[in-house]
Amino acid sequence: MNSNQTNTQAGVNNPQIGNAGRRELLAWALYDFANSGYTTVVQTTIFSAFFVGVVAGVEQGVSPGLSTLLWSLAIGIANFVVMISGPLLGAYADHQACKKRFLMVSSAGCIVCTAMLALVGPGDIGLGMVLVTLSAIMFASGENLIAAFLPELVPEENMGRMSGYGWSLGYFGGLLTLGICLAYITWAKQQGLAATHYVPVTLLFTAAIFALTAAPTFIWLRERAIPQLWDTSLTTWQVSYGRLAQTFKEAAHFRDLLWFLITLGIYQSGVSTVVVLAAVYAQEVMGFDTQSLIVLIMVVNVTAAVGAFICGHVQDRMGSVPTLAVTLVIWIVAVIAALLASEPAHMWIAGNIIGLAMGASQAVGRALVSKFSPTARAGEFLGLWGVVNRLSAIVGPLSYGLINYLSHGNHRMSLLSTLAFFILGLLMLAKVNEGRGKAAALSFKG
Repeated sequence: MNSNQTNTQAGVNNPQIGNAGRRELLAWALYDFANSGYTTVVQTTIFSAFFVGVVAGVEQGVSPGLSTLLWSLAIGIANFVVMISGPLLGAYADHQACKKRFLMVSSAGCIVCTAMLALVGPGDIGLGMVLVTLSAIMFASGENLIAAFLPELVPEENMGRMSGYGWSLGYFGGLLTLGICLAYITWAKQQGLAATHYVPVTLLFTAAIFALTAAPTFIWLRERAIPQLWDTSLTTWQVSYGRLAQTFKEAAHFRDLLWFLITLGIYQSGVSTVVVLAAVYAQEVMGFDTQSLIVLIMVVNVTAAVGAFICGHVQDRMGSVPTLAVTLVIWIVAVIAALLASEPAHMWIAGNIIGLAMGASQAVGRALVSKFSPTARAGEFLGLWGVVNRLSAIVGPLSYGLINYLSHGNHRMSLLSTLAFFILGLLMLAKVNEGRGKAAALSFKG
């Protein structure tokens, strides 16, 4: 930003960064609670398995492996769109101080598209892919925007703990949504109703819970950023792109941030694969039905919440990088356990290890990027975090889907690519210097 540019916001004084009250911190964390039902029901558990097994199942003339690839493709397209738009959206939101407004739009879009998924039935492959893609775009955009509030709410030394609280609440949000869905599915099966009846109803439940539990975020969370003036001959998108280009030009100053983003992209490809395809693996390889899948993911959510909560405290004491290294080792053990599973009991063990690792690794990743990001550029730098997450959500699931298609539905072979992502990520993490990265963010004068 040029020296002759000034910050203005009519009638509002400069905000005190990192000085939010408890109610506002709760409002921020509750968004993780609200949107987690979408990931657990649509992307991880009920609809993903329904799409692969019913909407695009063999009864619809779809060859083995192709349904998994189509599901992976829909998620991949969504994440590609967000990967391109995320940094520009973050830069624009920073410059115009409108993160909260954009967050409301993206949340409403995800809720509406989730509800419309209730219209998808056997053979509605195109409609299902379009709605999943749109809902995933809106969900991921909201994830980027809510993360950009974190540096405004708490000081750097508390970011890990706050991020952990958010992830922990998020898993309990997913648990609540799954519990309601499980209760309804159990009742529906007792009435002799098929998946084509009860799956659409669970999607309506998911949309309603998202809308209700996100309300405190929009009531209590404040927009602390201040709109900035710029050359009126430029459009707002030109200014946003210019700021984003400047972020990349400053790569040398933030070399630990950029190396960590690359590292995160590698191991997060494995995490994204598990999130999107865990239920498909359990259904197709271990023979889990819908109720068993829901119970498994509910238990995993509990262990993930515990992992995120504990990790938030541990990383503030021993450092984010060492904590993340431990969680990646746990991920490697979990994937190996899933590969070697030969009966449902083995999958339950693997699932709980996955939950512990998932909650910890996701909490650490967001907090570490926040620590490496200058407060004034939080939207842009966390937009880069969003780019990496979206790229990993393309590479991971698509690699699984392509291997599955080429191997004619061999899910164990597909899972080997997931294991490779975690091993490589652990090796790359050794080059991240946490102290140097934080110092670079604090010394930034842009």
